[in-house]
Amino acid sequence: MNDTMTPKNELEKRMHAVLNEEISNEDFMQALQTSQVFMPVADATQIKNFQRSNKIEPLLVEVEDGSKVLILFSSPDRGKAFLADYPEYKGGLLVEFAWVLLNVEGEYGIAINPGWELGIDLEPQMVQRLN
Repeated sequence: MNDTMTPKNELEKRMHAVLNEEISNEDFMQALQTSQVFMPVADATQIKNFQRSNKIEPLLVEVEDGSKVLILFSSPDRGKAFLADYPEYKGGLLVEFAWVLLNVEGEYGIAINPGWELGIDLEPQMVQRLN
């Protein structure tokens, strides 16, 4: 197994299991709710003494069809390569997945670990059902 598929934490072990059909999608989604994820957020300190907002600004990427996808990672390390293209997203939050669903507004899909073999994409309809 190459390093891109070697699970490094509990969430990744569950992702590996669902991708290999060792657990059901339903079991994975239930476990995901209480799993910790890394959510990149924009750095509000780029301009000294200026605070744009007291709300966090998560990384939402627009895809081909015009819909938005919230970018999450199973750990900060998994985000390094992807986030190199988004220098304003230097920091992030380690939060439970359920917290993300409650606190990020709007309709969006979710990509966990984009660019990695050990990744999961959730369509906007699935995200709405989880809320």
